[in-house]
Formats: sequence, structure tokens, C-alpha cells
Amino acid sequence: MVRTEAAPLATEIHSGTEPRLLIVDDDEELCQHMAAYLAKNDFVVETACDGATMDRALADALFDVIILDVMMPGEDGLSICRRLAAAPPSIIIMSAIGEDVDRIIGLELGADDYLAKPCNPRELLARVRAVLRRRERALAGAHHGRPTYRFAGYELDATRHRLRGPSGATVLLARGEFALLTALLDHPGETLTRERLADFVRDDTPDHFDRSIDVQIHRLRRKLGDDGGQGVIRTVRGEGYRLATPVARL
Repeated sequence: MVRTEAAPLATEIHSGTEPRLLIVDDDEELCQHMAAYLAKNDFVVETACDGATMDRALADALFDVIILDVMMPGEDGLSICRRLAAAPPSIIIMSAIGEDVDRIIGLELGADDYLAKPCNPRELLARVRAVLRRRERALAGAHHGRPTYRFAGYELDATRHRLRGPSGATVLLARGEFALLTALLDHPGETLTRERLADFVRDDTPDHFDRSIDVQIHRLRRKLGDDGGQGVIRTVRGEGYRLATPVARL
């Protein structure tokens, strides 16, 4: 996986507000060309050469848009699109197969847009921006459906999957970490067993993601500046974990 514009790992804090894009394509030269162009237009861009590499990137961080090729070794783009249909990122399919039936299948599987390859980079940029505008309008419309939480100086917007720290910087959370944090925030002061927490993660992540609750809690604590101190997330020996700080729901 190639990182453009020094995109951070999920254990780091991304202080900017630039949209994050993930390009999934086995054509390395094309990936680099698209990534460089989009990075020049104020996007943070990462690339992946296949579905397995994409899954590792999605486990590390959240993305706003995935630009997804169809014809790849291993799992093809349509299969990937099918299993990511309920995930937060918007999906733009790019394929050398430009037949109407393939375009329709891609859109029916959950893609937000479909572009035939090769395409003009300026058209790709316009399509990405259009998808982001539609996504923001949809999120704004659903804003009252999921709460915003405030706790220990942090603010979690559950609609947009965005966590801001006390300094105002964005803290990147992997999907499992986001699921664990929202579960704890929904049950403040209540001890949740590892089995119950695993159910929350299982509902929010594909089967192949890391299911070790202890590992994910450790990562979450580090990102909350609570590396073993148990100031925010407390270990209840022999039982599980609980949130040890007041929570305000907005």
C-alpha cells in the first residue's frame, strides 16, 4: 500500500479536515497518477492493490470515498462493493468494462457512481466532489437519527463517525474501535462483558477484522490518551470494561 501526502496511521491524530480517499486498483501506475492528482486538490489519499490490502487500510482508518476498480486479482470489485454496501465510505467504481449492464449492477450493489476507464482526472475529481456533496446532504438529513456524545473533553459525532479530541484535532478510529466506543458511550457506568462488546463489533465490521476485544480496547485507550491509566475506560476484572466518565448526548 502506498501512502500519499503522508497519510497518518490510525494510531496518529489527523489534524486537518481534508476528505480521505482510498484508491483500490492493481494498476500501480494509474493509482499513483490518480493519487497525485487528487492529493494536489486537497485530498488525503491512500492506495491499495487488491481487496486484502484494502481491508487492512479500512481496519486502520476511516475513509470518505473508495475509488474501486472492478477487474483485480483475487476478489473482484463488484464482490467488494457488495460486502461494503452498508459501510460508511461512499464508493465510486472505475472499470474498463463500460457496458450499461455492468454499470447498472455496480450501482445496484451499492456504488454511488460509476466511471469507465480511462477517464479524465478532472472528471474523476468532479465525481468525487459530487459524491461528497451528496453524502454531506444525506448525513445532514440523518443528523438527528444518531447522537453526538461529549465525554472527557472529547466529542464523537456518531452520524459522521468523527471523533474530536480536547484540542479540536480529529482522532482516527478504525471501525471496530468506533463500534466499541459507541457501545460504551451508550451504556455509561455499565460493565459490558467481552462477549457483549464482541457482538457490537461483529455487527459493525466484516468477519475477517480483528476481533480481540482486549487488543482493540488497548488501541482505543491509546487514542484517548489513556494508555493503561483506565481514566476513561476502566477494566472490571473477571467481567469486562466500562466507561468511567460522564457522558452528555446532544
